Amino acid sequence: MTHKLRVAVIFGGRSGEHEVSLMSAESVINAIDKTKYEVVPIGITKGGQWLVSGDPMLALKSAAASPAKSSALVVDPSQRGLIALEVNQASGGGQKLDVVIPVLHGTYGEDGTIQGLLEMADVPYVGAGVLASAVGMDKSVMKAVFAQRGIPVLDFLTVKKKDWQRDAEGLTHEIERRISYPCFVKPACGGSSVGISKVHSRAELAPAMRLATEFDRKIVVEKSAQNFREIEISVLGNDEPIASVPGEIIPCNEFYDYRAKYTDDRSQLIIPARLPNATVRKVQRLAVEVFKAVDCAGMARVDFFVSKDASKVYANEINTIPGFTKISMYPKLWEASGISYGELIDRLIELAIKRHMEKRQLRTSYELE
Repeated sequence: MTHKLRVAVIFGGRSGEHEVSLMSAESVINAIDKTKYEVVPIGITKGGQWLVSGDPMLALKSAAASPAKSSALVVDPSQRGLIALEVNQASGGGQKLDVVIPVLHGTYGEDGTIQGLLEMADVPYVGAGVLASAVGMDKSVMKAVFAQRGIPVLDFLTVKKKDWQRDAEGLTHEIERRISYPCFVKPACGGSSVGISKVHSRAELAPAMRLATEFDRKIVVEKSAQNFREIEISVLGNDEPIASVPGEIIPCNEFYDYRAKYTDDRSQLIIPARLPNATVRKVQRLAVEVFKAVDCAGMARVDFFVSKDASKVYANEINTIPGFTKISMYPKLWEASGISYGELIDRLIELAIKRHMEKRQLRTSYELE
């Protein structure tokens, strides 16, 4: 009998994107090939509690998680698994894992924290490493890296929450001078358009800043791309990544906010995007450049603004754990490129194991001769 790989799917988490994570993870768990993999669902509550026993997905959906029945990942390379915790005491044996699929959107999942834990535990995992995850999560640092690599980005300004509270008037003038209206105000670290506002005038700026500072201490104010199209590309691979066909989003609301993404169901996804061949090649090349600029691995979705006449292209952001439901852009773009949802999961697991094996060949100690 062929050995099945034990694949943990981690979802939920302490994030404003908790519910989105549940949707993505449920799609992955339902689609993964059960003849190849033994799936270990791991749910993390909004309070940070890890759930393994029973049905973690059902527990999180029904808010029925019991604080007495949690589990924790062992940070011990010799174990590479889970140890059950009960009433703050370790009990029971460990569950060794072959690979982890972290389907944790947003903070404490997409920002390098869970990746660091898995690195310490010596467990292979799907997707970007610590550095790429952290840079991809922080829009301020991410855009600075893009600009340093010569990747075109829209004008932006980073504002600290304390600075805004201390001198809102002075920063308002600076935003108007350097960025102007309309502009977007967004938490530097976040996703799924949570806490983002489009600001058309000075009267809308302060409320937008208040909303953004509810989610982060660092805010990005970015020039709005007028008469531009929203184009997305999926990227797959490690050191030699490939790009999918491009897709276009036509949001049902003024911009592609949380409601437009997940509840209104009126936004249009056009796959493949209707672009000149030269522009398609350009955004595909830039998507790979963005992927490499942050030293990404496994998967990412790269978002662009393309002018109506296709003469200008700006990189908006990279998402290192993109939405992964069957109707999400990342898998849909690969389906249009000839890779099915199930095959995509297989490839991501293979890439994770390959990257982990390569890292294990590196020396972790040094002795003077």
